Amino acid sequence: MNPLLDESFHIPWSGLKPENVVPDMTIALERAESEMETIRNMPPEEVDFRNVPLQFCKAQEDLGEAWNVVSHIDQVRNSEELREAYNEMLPKVTAFGTKALLDQKLWKQVKEFAGTKEAQSLDGQEKRLLDELVADFVEAGADLPQDNRTRLEELSTELAQATQKFSENVLDSTNAWQKNVLDESLLEGLPESAKIAARETAKQKEMDGWVFTLHAPSIMPIMKYLDDGAIRKEFWEASCKVGWEGERDNTDLIRRILKLRQEKAEILGKKDYADVVLERRMTGSGARADEFVSDLRDKTADAFARENDQLIAFKAGKTGRQAELLEPWEHSYWSEKQMKEKYDFDEEDMRPYLPIDSVLSGMFSLVTEIFRLRIEERSTSYEGQPANPVEGDDREPIDVWHPEVKFYEVFDSKDHRHLGSFYADWHPRPDKRSGAWMNYFKMGIPGDDGSPRGPHLGLMCGNMTAPVDGKPALLTHYEANTVFHEFGHLLHHLCAEVKFKRLSMGTVPWDYVELPSQIMENWLWERESLDLFARHHETNEPIPGELFDKLIRARNYHAGFIQMRQLFLAKMDLLLHRKLIIEGYGDLEEALEPLIKEYRPKLKTTPPTIARQFGHLFSDPVGYACAYYSYKWSEVLDADAFTRFQKEGIMNPETGLSFRECILSKGNSKPAEELFRDFMGRDPDPQALLARSGLA
Repeated sequence: MNPLLDESFHIPWSGLKPENVVPDMTIALERAESEMETIRNMPPEEVDFRNVPLQFCKAQEDLGEAWNVVSHIDQVRNSEELREAYNEMLPKVTAFGTKALLDQKLWKQVKEFAGTKEAQSLDGQEKRLLDELVADFVEAGADLPQDNRTRLEELSTELAQATQKFSENVLDSTNAWQKNVLDESLLEGLPESAKIAARETAKQKEMDGWVFTLHAPSIMPIMKYLDDGAIRKEFWEASCKVGWEGERDNTDLIRRILKLRQEKAEILGKKDYADVVLERRMTGSGARADEFVSDLRDKTADAFARENDQLIAFKAGKTGRQAELLEPWEHSYWSEKQMKEKYDFDEEDMRPYLPIDSVLSGMFSLVTEIFRLRIEERSTSYEGQPANPVEGDDREPIDVWHPEVKFYEVFDSKDHRHLGSFYADWHPRPDKRSGAWMNYFKMGIPGDDGSPRGPHLGLMCGNMTAPVDGKPALLTHYEANTVFHEFGHLLHHLCAEVKFKRLSMGTVPWDYVELPSQIMENWLWERESLDLFARHHETNEPIPGELFDKLIRARNYHAGFIQMRQLFLAKMDLLLHRKLIIEGYGDLEEALEPLIKEYRPKLKTTPPTIARQFGHLFSDPVGYACAYYSYKWSEVLDADAFTRFQKEGIMNPETGLSFRECILSKGNSKPAEELFRDFMGRDPDPQALLARSGLA
């Protein structure tokens, strides 16, 4: 009757309907509030670790697990009915979490426990949980006057609603545009795989010809390969307007979100929102994050400028025209041609060797070898009908939210423990958000009676090239990197061996959380690991040595440009939150441009920033706001950490088990700096990233 409150391990997706959201989440909120009331009224003699900090965390976690399911459906099965229910409950769920950390009775109980002999004697994960919880209350503003606490509650609700609307606008405006091409001669230069996918899209929409959209698997080949510059310009202009037209224009929402965040920072006594967000992350402050970005920019500038000039000269040489700046819709096109000529490498050449099922099975073999894990696929069903049957699996199929979704179980190879399970959903749909991500539904912890922890449950999603005409989905090397990246996040969840959910991977600092995901990408550049799975989908031949050599030679093509692109986004993020919203600004683009021009390539037409569709910053009350630098910060960590694998053997299980023990299993049970030192025996060496990128 209340599927969102179902406590069984496997989520009953077929029974989850929009009409369940309001009644089920209302019950979940009532239960959580009842648990909080018990803590408020607890007599002093009953106040202990289990009854106060642990019970407080449990109440939030139980509510969070139910809401995570609702949020996930909103991301992968969006509809008007679901939006209405989601937006009705969003402010209530947000308000509960905010109020709890500002509640004076709850804070009094936590503080009084923190002063007891029991609290002073805590060590290990118990001490870590208490310290983190106390820090949560202080950071939230629990010590502030009542009027400030009331306003903080209001701000959290307003931020949740504004960021949800931002996300909806991006999804709707992405889906609102498409191009129907009827003349195949206009598709000159486009890879056959892209044309086949566009033909399939046309069939699905009951249209003739080829249909292209603004989803990544569709637009990226257009911008890289299509000879027709006018059509490329049309796609570029359309992509720039995502989140920037009519009722879906996010311009005012951005200003509103920034103002709300700045007001929150000022109430909390901080100069800006960056200092709120980063106080407990590895950087510690907005100033240090800015210094990190600026320093890396200085070390990248020469290569970036050189690559830009070389690309301009390359186009001039190929067209026989005078050298001039490129247009934004020309950059990817001429970059691809330059790379092709310089290295005789084309991303499309890798597709036949990277069918998604082989990439997945090879990735699973890899972690079996290195991390001593065993992964098995289960049969699935969708709305009561078989979806993905697995030969030999005669158990009850696992219910999933879409027929394409697959389900896997993860075991420890040594003792055969069921460590966890996960769903995988890889292809674009109109009702599914863009990008790729990992999340978790359930966190297994040891039982009160000392019994072993239960299994974890997670997911990974993406928007990769879909299968067409009965052929497997063939990925580019870039797409395969994305799969490995998200699986790294998932391993961080599935391998966790912590006592408390509050110390899971979901609470680690965000400038550290990308370490497990980004380090996984390294194995896609190693011959030994690629040979486990990268085989031609028709002949089963491994990647030819010549093609592999081309891949490696081209790895650092435009390394300066790629790195500067990330630094540009990180700098824009910090400028928005640390400068513009404080000093004030008129037109967003005019205000940003002079401040970020050194991070941009030289182009004839100045492109707008992606601010209005930048979900990392504005689709969540916090998200990656003030922290987009985290990708580069974590890349420093992953580049350095992988040097240990390179020294000891990239398939060395002893090194892999050390990484699993020191990093993957520990979640947030220790400070991130300590966890890195546990694995490497020292602090990170920033030079490793520059060396790997060819920028040293």
